[in-house]
Amino acid sequence: MTDFDLLRSLSDDERRHVLSTCTRRRFRRRDILCHEGDPGDCVHLIQSGRQIVRVTTPLGHTATLSLLGPGDSWGEQALLSPHARRTATVVAIEDTETLTLSREQLARLRRQQPQIDRFLTDTLAAQVRRLSAMVLEALYLPVDERVVRRLAHLARVYGGANALAEIRLTQDDLASMAGTTRATANKVLRELEDKRIVTLGRGTITVIDRAGLDRAAR
Repeated sequence: MTDFDLLRSLSDDERRHVLSTCTRRRFRRRDILCHEGDPGDCVHLIQSGRQIVRVTTPLGHTATLSLLGPGDSWGEQALLSPHARRTATVVAIEDTETLTLSREQLARLRRQQPQIDRFLTDTLAAQVRRLSAMVLEALYLPVDERVVRRLAHLARVYGGANALAEIRLTQDDLASMAGTTRATANKVLRELEDKRIVTLGRGTITVIDRAGLDRAAR
């Protein structure tokens, strides 16, 4: 069973009850799970596969925010507000499967098990923590460190517990996630390559020293 971060504070019985209520959905590579601005009607818990999150900037460009994999979730605001809108476009970059929980399904759960309300509190708290961390990094971390931290996160999503992690994303995607230019991201990657932490290929970044990358990201 996938260990979903969003459900970790629930008991085993509560977690099983939530998961049994969810609706299973499957998507093919390149399927768009939602568009920015769509009504938010459910939260997605990622069972397998990877999805990329993109937004439109004020200048009309497309920016990559993050990559999500098994155990991650998105769309939590749909559980908190009936007027929620999707704040980003989510695309499957490989075949993927999610478990979805709608507001209506959650309402039934709450009637059956009132203690499940803790799920909503934890959802809101997790959102605040994520946003606060992003703001702190953007304001106070040097850009080189942001690139390394984003790369370390991608290595965890792609590599799991494996010694190697082949990240099948472009340097443009990495630069966008770190809030910098491709030239800066390339400079950082070349330095990591010189230290034998990564190797670079066409459309791929292979992390060959996960421990070294984690040390550099601290």
